[in-house]
Amino acid sequence: MIDTLLVANRGEIARRVFATCRALGVATVAVHSDADADAPFVADADQAVRLPGNTPAETYLRIDLVLDAARRAGADAVHPGYGFLAENAEFAAAVTDAGLTWVGPSAKAIAAMGDKMAAKALLADAGVPMLPTWTDPGQVTDFPVLVKASAGGGGRGMRIVRDADGLAEAVAGARREAAAAFGDGTVFIERYVERGRHVEVQIFGDTHGTVVALGVRDCSIQRRHQKIVEEAPGVVPDDVRTRLHEAAVAAGRAVDYVGAGTVEFLLAPDGQVHFLEMNTRLQVEHPVTELTTGLDLVRLQLLVAEGEPLPVTTTPVPDGHAIEVRLCAEDPAQGFRPATGTLHRFAIPGVSAEFGPTRGLRLDSGVVDGSTVSVHYDSMLAKLVAWAPTRTEAARALAGALARAELHGVATNRDLLVRVLRSGEFAAVDVDTGFLDRHPEVFAPLLPAGQLPLAALAAALSGAAARRAAARVLAGLPSGWRNVPAVPQVTRFTGPDGAEIEVRYRLDRAGGLAEWSASPPADDATPVVTVVDAAAERVVLDVDGVRRAFRVHRVGSSVFVDGPDGAASLTELPRLPRPTAELAAGSLLAPLPGAVTRVHVEVGQRVAAGDLLLTLEAMKLEHPVLAPADGVVAELPVPAGGQVETGAVLAVVDPEEDPQ
Repeated sequence: MIDTLLVANRGEIARRVFATCRALGVATVAVHSDADADAPFVADADQAVRLPGNTPAETYLRIDLVLDAARRAGADAVHPGYGFLAENAEFAAAVTDAGLTWVGPSAKAIAAMGDKMAAKALLADAGVPMLPTWTDPGQVTDFPVLVKASAGGGGRGMRIVRDADGLAEAVAGARREAAAAFGDGTVFIERYVERGRHVEVQIFGDTHGTVVALGVRDCSIQRRHQKIVEEAPGVVPDDVRTRLHEAAVAAGRAVDYVGAGTVEFLLAPDGQVHFLEMNTRLQVEHPVTELTTGLDLVRLQLLVAEGEPLPVTTTPVPDGHAIEVRLCAEDPAQGFRPATGTLHRFAIPGVSAEFGPTRGLRLDSGVVDGSTVSVHYDSMLAKLVAWAPTRTEAARALAGALARAELHGVATNRDLLVRVLRSGEFAAVDVDTGFLDRHPEVFAPLLPAGQLPLAALAAALSGAAARRAAARVLAGLPSGWRNVPAVPQVTRFTGPDGAEIEVRYRLDRAGGLAEWSASPPADDATPVVTVVDAAAERVVLDVDGVRRAFRVHRVGSSVFVDGPDGAASLTELPRLPRPTAELAAGSLLAPLPGAVTRVHVEVGQRVAAGDLLLTLEAMKLEHPVLAPADGVVAELPVPAGGQVETGAVLAVVDPEEDPQ
C-alpha cells in the first residue's frame, strides 16, 4: 500500500494527483523550485521540499534532488506527472532502486518507447502501421517532413520542413529546444501528412497481464504542434475506431505495459492509420476520457502500482461527450508568444468540479488569483473541460464559460479557443492538424474593434465612480461637474494592441451622461448612450436602447473590462505624462524575459527585412528575432548567453542606406 506519494512535477498535474490522493487518504509531498515556492500546488501538498534554483535543469530535472526530497519527506512512492522526468527510464529505475514504488510503467517499457525509432521498429513487427522515418537528414528526399524530439512531446522541438533548404536549421533548432525541455536533444524526421487528424487511444495495463483500450480521443487542433483542443470520444468511423483500439492494445502488449499510457496515431484523409508515438505517462488531455468513462485515471494508476488488477478489462462504452481546452498565457498582440506576469484575477463561472471526474464543467488549474506566471516553465495555466450528453452541447457550454471568464493581468489564448469552439468547421468535425493555418479568422479578438470605445467609456466612468466614492470633500458632486458644463472630462487609455483610445464625456447636474465621444469612434459612429448605473466595479449602459453591463477591475493603472461582447485590457494613461528616454529608430525589444541563445549577425552587417538576427529562448520555446526592414545592424547589446528582461533592446537596425 502507498502511504505517502511524492509528485515529481508542478502546476495543475501536481494538483490533479494530490486531489485523488486526498480522496484515497494518501499523504502527499510536493517538490518546488524557488520560482514556485508560493504556487498553489505547493500549498495543496501535505509536505513540500525545496529544490534550489529556478530552471528545470536546476530543479525538476535533477533525479538526485528529487530522490533526496522523497527520502527527507518519508515518501514511499513517486508519481512523475507528465513532462520533465515522466518518460525518463533512468528516473524510473532510480526510484525503484531506492526502494520506492514507481507510479508508472517499468523502466524497460519507458526505454523501449522512449527511443522512438526503436519503438517504431518494435511496433512495426507487432503489426502497427508506420510512416516513413529517418534519423539522418542527408537521407531525406521526400518532402514535406516533420522534425520531432525523440525524448518528449507537447510540441517541443517539432518543425515542419517543406524543402531540403530548411532541413538543417530545423534539425538544429529542434535539438536545442528538445534539450532545453527534456534534457535530451535527440530528434528524428518523419513524413508529414497534409490534413491528417491527430487521434490517440488511452490504454491501461496491470501486472496481471491485462491491457485495455479506454477509448479514442481527437487532438487535431494544434498550434505550434501543441494540442489546444481535445475531445472524447473522437468522432471516427466504427471500423477506424476498432483498428485504433486493436493497434493500441497491440502496442501495449508488445512491451508488457503497466499503468496509464497513450498511443498516438495520424489518421490520413484516406482513412489510413499511422502510428506516431507512445507516451508512457498520463496525458494532459486525460480528463476527457475520465468524464466520458466515469473512471478516475489517477486512482487506477495508484491501484496498478500497488499490484491490484484493473477493475475494468474491456473498453467502456462512452457516455456523452467531453471537450477540453488548454488555457495558456500567450499574447495575441505578439503573435501568441508566451506571456508572463501576475494573474490578478482568475475566475471562471459555472465550474462544478476541480480535478475530479464529476461531469459538468471541470477546471484543472495550476493558478489562482495572484499567481505569478514565470518565464521558466510551460505557458499552460489551466485546462477547462465540459461534459454534456452531446458534442454540440459540450462545445456551446465550454465556449460560453470561457467567454464569461475573468482573466486579468496576463494575456491568454481565451478568445482563440472560443472562436474555434464556435466555428462551423469545428461543429462539422472538419478538423485536422492544419486547422488554424486554414482559418485565420479564429485569431480575431472576441471584442470587435468598434466596441472597444464603449469598454473604454465604461472604464472611464468606473474610474470616476471610484474616485468619487473615495473622496473626503464634496463627495456628493458628480465627477467632473463644473459651473461651466461645456468642458468635457478626458480619459486616455492604451488598448490591447498598444494603440491609444481617448474618451471624452460630460455629465449633467444629475450625474447622467450629457454627451460623449471617443477617438477612434465606436463602429464609425457614436451610439446614443445613457448611464443606467456607474460604480467602481460595475457599469451599466443603455446603448441605443439595449442595456449592456460591464464588469470593471482596476489594478493600478491597468483596467480590465469584461462586457457582453468580449473583454478588454486597458492601461489608463496619466494626464500629465513624465518625459521618457527615446529609443533609437530600428530598436528591437525583448517581448518577454529570456536568454539570447544565438546571435546570427554582426554589427555593420547589411540585412534584409525578415532576416534572422538572433534567437531568444523563453518558456521552453525558441523565438526568432527578425529584421523589421532593410538596413544595417547598428547595435547588438546582448551577447549569446545573455539574460534579458521584457523591453530590453536586443538589436538596432539602422534603416538608413548602407553608407558604403
